[in-house]
Amino acid sequence: MAIVVNMPRLSDTMEEGVVAKWLKQIGDKIEEGDILAEIETDKATMEFESFNEGTLLHIGVQEGETSPVDVLLAIIGEEGEDISGILNGASPEEIPQEVAQEVAQEETNQERITSSIPDGVQIISMPRLSDTMEEGTVASWLKNIGDKVEEGDILAEIETDKATMEFESFYEGVLLYIGVGEGESAKVDSLLTIIGPEGTDVSALITAHNEGSISTASIEAKKETSTTETKQIEEQAAVISQSNNTGGRIFASPLAKKIAKDKGINLADVKGSGENGRIVKKDVESYTPAAVVEATPTQTIQTVTPLATYTPVGEESYEDVKNSQMRKVIAKRLGESKFTAPHYYLTIELDMDNAIASRKTINSLPETKVSFNDMVVKACAMALKKHPQVNTSWNGDTTRYNHHIHIGVAVAVDDGLLVPVLKFTDQMSLTQIGGNVRDLAGKARNKKIAPNEMEGSTFTISNLGMFGIQEFTSIINQPNSAILSVGAIEQKPVVKEGQIVVGNTMKVTLACDHRTVDGATGAQFLQTVRAYIENPVTMLA
Repeated sequence: MAIVVNMPRLSDTMEEGVVAKWLKQIGDKIEEGDILAEIETDKATMEFESFNEGTLLHIGVQEGETSPVDVLLAIIGEEGEDISGILNGASPEEIPQEVAQEVAQEETNQERITSSIPDGVQIISMPRLSDTMEEGTVASWLKNIGDKVEEGDILAEIETDKATMEFESFYEGVLLYIGVGEGESAKVDSLLTIIGPEGTDVSALITAHNEGSISTASIEAKKETSTTETKQIEEQAAVISQSNNTGGRIFASPLAKKIAKDKGINLADVKGSGENGRIVKKDVESYTPAAVVEATPTQTIQTVTPLATYTPVGEESYEDVKNSQMRKVIAKRLGESKFTAPHYYLTIELDMDNAIASRKTINSLPETKVSFNDMVVKACAMALKKHPQVNTSWNGDTTRYNHHIHIGVAVAVDDGLLVPVLKFTDQMSLTQIGGNVRDLAGKARNKKIAPNEMEGSTFTISNLGMFGIQEFTSIINQPNSAILSVGAIEQKPVVKEGQIVVGNTMKVTLACDHRTVDGATGAQFLQTVRAYIENPVTMLA
């Protein structure tokens, strides 16, 4: 008897899930404990295993598609079992004849549409390159119509809400059609390009797609048993660069990276056979330890900045620069935070003399480097344990008290602002905090940070002190209830024991959501932070 498998709730806050990858296909035998799919939640990408045995008869949510929790995900049953009744919400005997005929007609039409696709032609849609990506912008095309395309070639650079990523081809042929021009944006799964044999007429195919009578989703569903589709399932539509020990860049396909990781192979030792030396699947599979190739230094390209043109006084001029996907998302989320959460601000000035002396002593130890920001992160983590009201989230009818402490650290990048998250910060030492912050900040600036490394924060810290900013206020990073703004250390006259002396001070400002954090609570939290910062030895007790 057929068993319906619904979209599972894999986290406490999960309302919908995205099928990142199907590991089983229609017709495959399923054993209890087999991994069916990889599902992206609001917090992470998780493997979803089967609790039933049988044959996979139906897939209700395709790769890259989003589905609410408890909606049909798949059907498992006996091979050849009739599931039309389940798909139509009734048992087979309850299905009216006309409905059955409509279903049959629809399947016939779909078969006709699919069979009308010329042999060797591949329709490629806009890929979902991040968990939050809804649309992508083609930054540049690296192939033009008429160009030969090999498997592994870079087709285009696509700008998401998080980064600009290279998109590789999983097919061979000639580029026959480009559906999204440079600088244009398109929704995920919309027509991006068509690849096929040289001279193939795809005008009818383009017309059918534009009219809505054929979609990339339906085509992919019909080709799920083909060899080329298997390759597309195995490989994600992105090429991510990583740094080797010499500081050069290594270009590798996601599948090549996965195989290398599983086999314990250093990609810096593998010679790539793809375009521009890119490493593809066959390079890793054929690699032997004896075939170590010395990394080629990255050629430095000097960009000559043109001289500024003279503009006569009184002449008006401007330039409209297209907003990046990252900038659009930042604007949307900060706007929602500012206009939905009632912000208020609390500022105190900290005596940093003891912190400066303590940091100097700590950094005198071999291979140890701690920043003032690391001290602030540690102090906030310890203060949150004493003031759990600040470590909360507003959920409308309820207030969530987070028993874990995940602190986000704002990092400025070229396109905007990213917030890497230190998980379980209160369990880290100062040196561990420093090492993790440097690692995550480096990934963020190099556009190599993973989405799960920027999720789940319960409190946020923003530091502009290194830019000489003495005092500022930040917008709360929702769903957090508070964010701490850290200014620069300033040397100035201060009063100590009735005497005016030269001292070092630093101003910090706490922005709070008044729905969850009252003024007195915020003030008490800052007092605790002050006690830790002004006496760093207490953080080591």
